[in-house]
Amino acid sequence: MSMLKPLDPAFPIQSQLSIDASPVILVNVFTLAAADEAAFLAAWEDDAAFMKAQPGFISTQLHRAIGPSPTYLNYAVWQSTADFSAAFSHPTFRGKLAAYPSSAVALPHLFQKVAVSGICTA
Repeated sequence: MSMLKPLDPAFPIQSQLSIDASPVILVNVFTLAAADEAAFLAAWEDDAAFMKAQPGFISTQLHRAIGPSPTYLNYAVWQSTADFSAAFSHPTFRGKLAAYPSSAVALPHLFQKVAVSGICTA
């Protein structure tokens, strides 16, 4: 992958990995050149298969922006920050990043569900 950029520059994902939380949601927004979509999807599918086999992985879903914009959003649920960190730091996964097209930029960030009375549960 050509570039990992923080969604929140004041608190990038590298800083989030040291926080003990569970469960956690990875939200990762990808931007790329339209000509690179097929290569991006192949690389993402390979990554997802690797992540799916890792301890603590619960689920993932890839979304594509509507219209002509080649913008994608990945939503992945992990049992804990520690589980996600182990998978994200795994040498096999890190090696897979080179398969992404050079135009791809990823903005990963970890979240937790929030309870709002009468609307949603945590």
